[in-house]
Amino acid sequence: MVVVVCYDVATTSKEGRRRLRQVAEICEGHGTRVQYSVFECPLDEPKWLKMRRKLLDAFDPDEDSLRFYFLDERNNRRTEHHGTRKPLDLTGALIF
Repeated sequence: MVVVVCYDVATTSKEGRRRLRQVAEICEGHGTRVQYSVFECPLDEPKWLKMRRKLLDAFDPDEDSLRFYFLDERNNRRTEHHGTRKPLDLTGALIF
């Protein structure tokens, strides 16, 4: 499956900027940045659960927002994209 992770972290404080870096680093370790605060992450269930736990521990639910969208192969093929940072091609080989 592909999990699309979107986040909005309040950066008005030093702590908020630290949370932003932490959330971005977690996402960078599991997927491809497709927009500044959006990642496409090809994950199996165990990796997804581990990543989810890290993200929920890193963000502040009173100040920040996290969204997760789940795409299977069929839905990923229906993704329409324009411009830079092309979406993942799940039909070919994934090289990390």
